[in-house]
Order: sequence, then structure tokens, then C-alpha cells
Amino acid sequence: MRYSIEGEPLPVVICELQAGETMITEKGAMSWMSPNMEMKTSTNGGIGKAFGRMFSGEAMFQNTYTAQGGNGMIAFASSFPGSILAIPISAGNEMIVQKSAFLASEAGVQLSVYFHKKFGGGLFGGEGFIMQKLSGQGMAFIEIDGYTKQYDLQPGQSILVDTGYVAAMSGSCTMDVQSVPGVKNMLFGGEGVFNTRVTGPGRVILQSMPISQMASVLRPFMPTGN
Repeated sequence: MRYSIEGEPLPVVICELQAGETMITEKGAMSWMSPNMEMKTSTNGGIGKAFGRMFSGEAMFQNTYTAQGGNGMIAFASSFPGSILAIPISAGNEMIVQKSAFLASEAGVQLSVYFHKKFGGGLFGGEGFIMQKLSGQGMAFIEIDGYTKQYDLQPGQSILVDTGYVAAMSGSCTMDVQSVPGVKNMLFGGEGVFNTRVTGPGRVILQSMPISQMASVLRPFMPTGN
């Protein structure tokens, strides 16, 4: 499988497949494709995995697209202004991503539910108690809200992030929360009560405009019903 990521600020990943190669995606993610791409819809792993995907913010059913009778082409477009990242997944190189970040992947990548080991990180960290885990083998494509910044953390090295700005992290990283020091800072600082702490070793991927932040910025300008 060969791919190219094109366009800003609403990018699209265009995948060129050899005969017999398959891509997995969530419903509604396919944008255009060659006529020889065969689509099938299934739970892709059974009802247990289907429910796990539902709890992680994805649909229970997934679509698979396979190139039939020759090379094929399929494209997947982002649903929000930002970035599409290509992440190679392999044993020991799993990724934990925010809800609804998964866009598409090669057939060897598995999407499952991920529960925070530290309850506080899930409850107050801005990403929810449940996230998504990408494991298996193959290339995966994820959506990032806004501009993307990546940091490689050494063992024990941490970074403090405002709520909701963590888009993804290596499976070897841990996430917890840290309260903002000082009552004045909490009440009047405008930064909330908690920050998210991500600790290495591993990579952390940050986003500049979480969709939740965009919604809060636009809310005062939205008309209200009578």
C-alpha cells in the first residue's frame, strides 16, 4: 500500500492498493475510490470487539475495502480542519488515541477500547475515561484537530498539557492529572482546575484546536432559540 496526504486545512489521505490489499475504516470515512474496490461491512472481530469500539466513540460496525482484479485507489478525508497523521503500528509500538481519532488503516491493525489505568487521568484529563488503542501490524491514519506537535519523552520525563489537547500517545506512556496550584489560579486563571500530565517513555502527539475548544469559542456567537 502506498499513500499520500494532501490538502490543508481539510486534508485527505489517498491510498493506492495492490490487488487483494484491504483497508479498514469507520462508516462514512470513504470519500472516493476506484470502481474495483469491494466494500464489506462487519463487526470485524465479533460482537465483543464491536461493543468495545462503540464505548471508545466509534461505530460498532466497520467497513473493509479490497482491491479486486487489479490495483485500486481509495481516499479518506478528515471531518474537521486539522491534520491526518500516518502512524506505523507494530508489536511494542501501540498507540493510544482520543475518541473518534481513527480514520482508516491497513487490515492488520486492530482498534479496541482502552481504559485509563489511573482513574483520575480518565475522569479529569479531558480525554474521558475511555480512549482507543491501535495495535497489531500495519499503517494507521488518525485525525488531529488543528496543528500537530509531537514530543519524544524519555523515561520519567513529563509534559503538562491543558485539558483536551492530548491527541495521542505511545502505549508506553502514562496519563494522570495535576491540579492547578493556588485557589486564585483555579478560580480566576481561566485555565480550569486540572492539567493533564503525560509521562514517558514514548511519544505524545498534541493538537492546537480540540473540537471541544472550537465549540466553546463559537458558542457565544451562535443564535439562541426563542
